[in-house]
Amino acid sequence: MMTEQGVVNVEREEIERRAGKSPEELWEEREKRVVDAIQLKEPDRVPVTLKLDTFPLKHAGVPLSAAFYDPAAHRNAVIKTVLDFEPDLYQAPANTINSGFALQTLDAKRERWPGGNLPPDVSYQLSDAACMKEEEYDLFMTDPTDFMHRYYLPRAFGTLGPMSMLPAAMASDKFGDIQSKAAIFASPDFQKVGRALLEIGQRQEEFDWAWGKFEEDMARLGFPPLYYPGGLGNAPFDMVADYLRGMSGVMVDMFRRPDKLRAACERILEWRLARAVPADPAQKGYPRRVKGGVFHLSSDHFLSKKQFETFCWPTWKKALLATIEMGFIPWTNCQGKVDDRLEYFLELPKGKFLLRFTEGNMDRAKAILGGHCCLAGSVPSPLLQVGSPREVEEYTRDLIKAYGKGGGFMVTVGNGGLDDARPANVKAAINAVKKYGRY
Repeated sequence: MMTEQGVVNVEREEIERRAGKSPEELWEEREKRVVDAIQLKEPDRVPVTLKLDTFPLKHAGVPLSAAFYDPAAHRNAVIKTVLDFEPDLYQAPANTINSGFALQTLDAKRERWPGGNLPPDVSYQLSDAACMKEEEYDLFMTDPTDFMHRYYLPRAFGTLGPMSMLPAAMASDKFGDIQSKAAIFASPDFQKVGRALLEIGQRQEEFDWAWGKFEEDMARLGFPPLYYPGGLGNAPFDMVADYLRGMSGVMVDMFRRPDKLRAACERILEWRLARAVPADPAQKGYPRRVKGGVFHLSSDHFLSKKQFETFCWPTWKKALLATIEMGFIPWTNCQGKVDDRLEYFLELPKGKFLLRFTEGNMDRAKAILGGHCCLAGSVPSPLLQVGSPREVEEYTRDLIKAYGKGGGFMVTVGNGGLDDARPANVKAAINAVKKYGRY
């Protein structure tokens, strides 16, 4: 049986035979094309990115549950998809880190995943739940580690419920006074936790090993990733809304506890800044693209302009500026309608970040931010699902014609993810970029 490295070597030979260039040369071409667009130059053509999500599994005829229970099959499906469609950049699918077995053993309360607590062909879901009560802001901000161990984890994972009985680490008048409290670990409840953690660790180790050096293998095949690890990630406001208070909780807090909410956002930013590591100029792909946050709860649909200015943008702007100063290129996803948010990004340095749009007024985005940052426009997911290849080609052509002039533009295939897209339509979109996107 051929090893993964053996498969990669065979594919490398086929790529070179077909393209007449080495995968290394193709990688450099694709990376330069993207970097030129981000720096507001005209590359040889408009770059195209492929947002994978569950599409590789369906394209390879593999159930969605494989993303959680058969990482080797998932990995192979992703590689097959990228090789079949040949984008300039690929965005790795949503789940390359969570073992379904580990989630089951943990009794995860917020996640719903295929093959676990969902049928095998139903997409992953995240429920909106408050794992922090409204009166617990001070506890979270004063001692976040204690809060995570004794409050958040027991609420988010049923198996870890006994951790709520742990004594507060800073409650003793002695530092490291674990021996006087060690008897709690001999209780039946904590013995169950210990056995579960051992099993979770083993399962997760197997899962991680299966993905192995995926990014390196993709580079050996000539494909750069959409983004790398690094930077300060999502807006602190979104972290509070997504993981701590939930959507309904944070909506209430904006009126009942506005000062606490703002203070929590500042504290999250402070902790992230303290642990952030600058980009390494010696790394391949420098300056590296990293996640720059996502508009969802902070979009026009949910927050007023004043609420965005008050609760979200101050710390998000600091996070984006710090990410740029550390030598990264933040890639921000504008999910939902963000027409009222565009001017804020003029406060970031020119040619140092990228905005990807899924809906909204692209004419307005081009008028305000064209010449200031790279814009990525999407071929809509519904069109890829129900349209014809000809319709997809024409839409992609018109997108490039409207927004590609002068550079600083990319095309992304699938604004809400590919999922149920027809393979012929995905191919039509990518081929259209290569046909009509030449400068």
